[in-house]
Amino acid sequence: MLTNYYADALKQGQKEFRRCTAEGLHPYPPALEMILPGSDKFSGVDLGTMQIPMEHVVGTRTTARALSFARNMMPLIPAGSEFSDKWQRLCQAHVEEGIRDPIKVWEYMNRYYVEEGNKRVSVLRFFGANTVDAHVTRIMPEHRDDPETALYYEYVEFFRASKVNYIEFTKPGGYAKLQQLLGKSPGQMWDDDDRMSFRSAYYCFRSAYEASGGSRLSTTVGDAMLAYMEIFGYQQLRNMTAPEIKKSISQVWEEITLQQEPDPIDVKLSPGAEKPEGLLSRVLPKSDKPLTVAFIHDKDPALSGWTWGHELGREYVQRVFGDKIVTKAYFNALDADADRVIRQAADEGSTVIFTTSPRLLPASLRAAVEDPKLTILNCALNISHRYIRTYYARMYEAKFIAGVIAGSLAGGEDVGYVCDYPIYGQVAGINAFALGVQSVSPKSEVRLEWSSVAGDVSAARRLTDRGIRLISSQDLTRLTDRGRTPFGLGLVNPDGSQVNLAMPVWQWGVYYEALLRRIRNGTFQSESAGSAKALNYYWGMSAGVVEMRYSDKLPVGVRNMAGLLEKSICAGLCQPFTGPLYDQTGRQKLDKGKTLTPEQVIDMDWLNENVSGSIPTYSELTETGKATVWIAGVTGARPGAGEESP
Repeated sequence: MLTNYYADALKQGQKEFRRCTAEGLHPYPPALEMILPGSDKFSGVDLGTMQIPMEHVVGTRTTARALSFARNMMPLIPAGSEFSDKWQRLCQAHVEEGIRDPIKVWEYMNRYYVEEGNKRVSVLRFFGANTVDAHVTRIMPEHRDDPETALYYEYVEFFRASKVNYIEFTKPGGYAKLQQLLGKSPGQMWDDDDRMSFRSAYYCFRSAYEASGGSRLSTTVGDAMLAYMEIFGYQQLRNMTAPEIKKSISQVWEEITLQQEPDPIDVKLSPGAEKPEGLLSRVLPKSDKPLTVAFIHDKDPALSGWTWGHELGREYVQRVFGDKIVTKAYFNALDADADRVIRQAADEGSTVIFTTSPRLLPASLRAAVEDPKLTILNCALNISHRYIRTYYARMYEAKFIAGVIAGSLAGGEDVGYVCDYPIYGQVAGINAFALGVQSVSPKSEVRLEWSSVAGDVSAARRLTDRGIRLISSQDLTRLTDRGRTPFGLGLVNPDGSQVNLAMPVWQWGVYYEALLRRIRNGTFQSESAGSAKALNYYWGMSAGVVEMRYSDKLPVGVRNMAGLLEKSICAGLCQPFTGPLYDQTGRQKLDKGKTLTPEQVIDMDWLNENVSGSIPTYSELTETGKATVWIAGVTGARPGAGEESP
């Protein structure tokens, strides 16, 4: 009987050998000494004895050991040899009592190379074992500026906290995102219950995922599980059976396959051409039923300039479309349970739903999956989901113009900038303003403060206490005990009042009108045809969704210059982010004459060389700031070790 086991294993080894040879692959397991010459002299980091995933055991420590096995660790030595006899005895031991002695391996880049126990690995793999006990020594790679090494160092930090070695991601940020979805922060330690619970959930999900065809995808189980958990959450996953998970996986399959895309987001920079009305649509009778559209906000417009601006947009489209649409507004959705509010809007007839804050993204995504008939758009940036689309405005174009105005008036003195949240899109606004200042006043620095750290009044005061009078305030006014706060670029008087000079304006009504026209005529639906990517609308001044308004107090020459810049940006002749660009450390971020791509602008998490200040840490933010950054924050503002979700 045991001879048949070896014969079967030998056939598997020979088949793998022939396959690799035919495909031009190395037919033997890789040897660590060939990957890292001189590795026999490395001391490594002793991790002790632990269970390691069998699928990550890929090779041997030395080349001599590797020649006895095919690439799949099945034997190549003919039957009747001393090797085959030892293999068979190990097989006997495994069948009768199990192989218990740990093997000895070296780990490099989360792959294991066997020094002692190659036959034990071969036997266990033949019998389909998922794990093997091993004494592990880790060899750390040198720090290199490549994605693979950066991802590995993220894994090492994750392993240090969790002691979990079987989940992998293909893109940076996956391990921190997993910690976040588990209610932990990067570096927060796991206990034994955490590990047992997660292991059970992982392998249950893996079984359902592979049964759904996941093995055919290029992404890892970890990638798929992360996408799944972003929709359904970890707690729900823990309480589901494999058949239930498999059923729910089918609901979000597009979201899972999206993880295969190296660049999962398709950024739409302009409205483009609308779909022309077809002949049939002109001949057939049209429905008199109006389109019902819901606008769901996280705050009250009486207190939030952001919500107020979107409410003006809703009122605008209601006037434009008249009886062709019905609009409904819902406020303070987070206080009332966002999932319930979205469900209420759908029950009340809304088929198109705009959620106007990144904080409403998780609930928006869940609702879109549960009810595919809904069209849901979330006002956020750099979000990759197939079931909803996001929209945002290129405010950095207006900020660049404001920076040029500020630099023209500064006379070489420093100017101030108050920013709201360290989220995608906002950092681009800071740098665009700084580049505008730098273009006309190279000696001026931009002093940066954050309203989400200690409030907008305190942020402005810190600037004026330094003698700074030209300040770019927030993009929107706010209602306080002393009335509306200033916004846009202004000159601060000695008594603390501010004279507005130039004001960027979000034209949400124009944005919503264009989106609703696309939804009504079918252009919206056809934009995603043939693409597996998530769609993000990132329109700017050329689409009319951002405007600059100027005070009569601005000198005529400055106003004329700003107007020319505005026309140049709209025509695509002026690109604020054109090299050379340098960050605060003096490191060159872009070569001379080159221009940042939209994706690079969106992902921007560094500050220009003439900015004095920094991106705040998560712990420095207000509670609202933490909640916003938790969803859409740039890398430097993400929560660190020991910092909990808001």
